[in-house]
Amino acid sequence: MYVPALGQPLFRFLNAALIAVPLLGAAVSAQPVLLPALSDHSSGELTIYSSLDNDLALPMLKAFQSAHPDITIHYEELLTSALYDRVVHETDAGGPTADFVFSSAMDLQVKLANDGYAMPVITPDTPDWPDWANWRDTAYALTFEPAVFAYNKQSFADTTPPETRLDLMEWIESDPDLVHGRIGTYDITRSGVGYLFMARDQELYQGIWDVVAAMGRADLRQYPTSRELLERITDGRLSFGYNLLGSYATDWARQYPDQVGVILPRDFTVVISRVALVPASAGSPENGAAFLAYMMSEEGQLLLSQTLRLSAVSLEVAGQTTPAGSLQDLSGLRLKPLPVSPGLLAYLDQATRARLLERWDRAIAGR
Repeated sequence: MYVPALGQPLFRFLNAALIAVPLLGAAVSAQPVLLPALSDHSSGELTIYSSLDNDLALPMLKAFQSAHPDITIHYEELLTSALYDRVVHETDAGGPTADFVFSSAMDLQVKLANDGYAMPVITPDTPDWPDWANWRDTAYALTFEPAVFAYNKQSFADTTPPETRLDLMEWIESDPDLVHGRIGTYDITRSGVGYLFMARDQELYQGIWDVVAAMGRADLRQYPTSRELLERITDGRLSFGYNLLGSYATDWARQYPDQVGVILPRDFTVVISRVALVPASAGSPENGAAFLAYMMSEEGQLLLSQTLRLSAVSLEVAGQTTPAGSLQDLSGLRLKPLPVSPGLLAYLDQATRARLLERWDRAIAGR
C-alpha cells in the first residue's frame, strides 16, 4: 500500500477525485432507504448513518448486499452535524445506534472516536492502510477530496476566473458593481465541511480575513449545502463559488460543461477525507465491521472510484481509475491534506469556534 505524499503519485491519484458525484444535497428531507435481505434466511440488519446522498449510496449498498444476501440494510442520509448528534444521543440514551457511520465532517468523526463513541476494528486491509488515514483503528479515511473554486463560465467569457485568493480579491475590486451579490460560499454556521475549510484556511493563510472582508464588501451569499451553491452558479445567479467540496462541484461541471467550471486553487488547496467508523453502541457491530472491511477492500475502493466517482485512499486502486484526461494539471499545486488525528479536535473547541465565527461575521460586515 502506497502512503500519499506530496509527490507525483499523489497528483496522479487526485486526478481520479476530479470526476465526482453530488454529495451534500438537501439531506434534511431525505427518506430512509430499506433494502430487505435477498435470501429467505435473514442473519441480521445493518444500519448506516451517512452524509452521502441516498441515490449515490445505493450502488455501494447493493454491492455489499450481493455478497451478504442474508443482511437487511437500513440507510439514513443526514447532514453531518445531525449525524454526529444522533450517534451521541442514541448512545448516551443506552443505544443501540447505527452500525456504520460515514461522514465528510472529519472533525466530528474523530471526536466520536476520541470520546469513546467508536470501537476499534481490524480489517484485512488495516495493516497496509496509510497512517494518515487511520486513527487507532477506530476512524478510517476512505476518500481524499479537494476544496475548489467553482464559477459560471458565461460570467468569465471575456476574462480569466480567479485561480488564487489574491486573484479573487483583485477580481472583486476590479468591478465592484458587477461582482456585487455574485459570490457564494458555505454558511459556516450550518455547514460542517464549510467551517472545516475556513478553519483550515485560517491556519494556512495569514491574509484570509482580507479575502473574507473583500467577499463581504461584495455582498457574499451563504448557503448550507453544495447543491444550493451549484444550482446558482449553473444558472448564473452566482458567478463564483469559494471553497466548494470538489467531488460535488466537478460532477456539476461534468453535467453542465457549458455553464460550470472548476479550479483547484493555485496558492494552496485544502484536501479532506470522508471518515468511517463503527459506533461503540452499534446494534450489530459485526455487520458494521463487515461493511467497513468491504469499503476498505480493493473491490470497495474500486466501487468508490469507478461507480461513486469518489477518490479512493488506496492508491493502487486510484491508479487503475485515473481518467485519460484530467480536469487540470495538478503538478504545480500546493496540496494541504488533513490527516485523521486528534489535531482535528481543535476545530471543535467551543471557544475557538466562537472566535472564528465572530471574526467571520466582523469581516463580512466590514468591521
